[in-house]
Amino acid sequence: MPEPIRPMRPADAQRLLGSLIDALAARLSCKRPALELAVMTVAAGGHLLLEDVPGIGKTTLARALAAAIRARTSRIQFTPDMLPSDITGVSVFNQAEQRFTFHPGPLFAQVVLADEINRANPKTQAAMLEAMEERSVTVDGTTYTLPRPFTVIATQNPVEMEGTYPLPEAQLDRFMCRVSLGYPDAKAEASMLMAPSGHDPLSGAQPVCTPRELAALTKTAASVRVAPVVASYAVSLLQATRTSPLTRLGASPRAGLALLAVSRMRALAGGHDAVYPGDIRAMAPAVLAHRIVFSDPAAGAGALERQQELLERILREVPAPRRA
Repeated sequence: MPEPIRPMRPADAQRLLGSLIDALAARLSCKRPALELAVMTVAAGGHLLLEDVPGIGKTTLARALAAAIRARTSRIQFTPDMLPSDITGVSVFNQAEQRFTFHPGPLFAQVVLADEINRANPKTQAAMLEAMEERSVTVDGTTYTLPRPFTVIATQNPVEMEGTYPLPEAQLDRFMCRVSLGYPDAKAEASMLMAPSGHDPLSGAQPVCTPRELAALTKTAASVRVAPVVASYAVSLLQATRTSPLTRLGASPRAGLALLAVSRMRALAGGHDAVYPGDIRAMAPAVLAHRIVFSDPAAGAGALERQQELLERILREVPAPRRA
């Protein structure tokens, strides 16, 4: 029986978070705030959605995150003709043993890179729901538990591009955070262009932590204190998204749990022993924007900037507590 995972010291957890972020920053041209958010999401035990136009480096960041963890990793390149069994696995009849044997699919990994997830058809997208929420899959009436920790790092292109299927609200709600990388600054892009042709920025990358250390980090953050007034502030933000005339569907209770989880990780990264309103406010856009259905048709799926703009208008209406 494996030894139970114990929390690490907060100082050690803070150093590990910093090491993960530094390892990515040393090899990628992405802006540091995006890297920090991506690392905190995975460290908090959540699923991460990277959304931006092609060529920005979404897949490279997903690969870099997986490489930083010495974990069993698989990659799924989604296409419109992919079947659910292509990712969950199939039962094949064994002639010698006269019985069906289950052959696991690529979902049976600790870190799953789901590349261009919105190119999969709705039936295959639906097959991801149980895996992402229950950490299990059901094939031919039998439920199989997925490895722990289990994290999906997905990339998607804007939905107006040809051959894409918008992710349903239920699946978007399973992603703890959505991150948009944006274009690199001029200096970083020039440095990238000067690298030798065909150079892989991840060549020679060394793991920073093991899955057990990542699970211990998650457990450490889960114990970071949240005062009642801070929890009430988080609830006020959620309620504002549900009652605002700018929205048709507000954030779910699951969004509140995700918001507190990643806010705890941010507090831990900052060396704090408690979550402050500033942590909640800073994490709210990445956690909430993709879970809300806005009244404005121009803020539909893929309209990141418009969604962020409308969400900021809603959040500004909620005063932060003066003392926490």
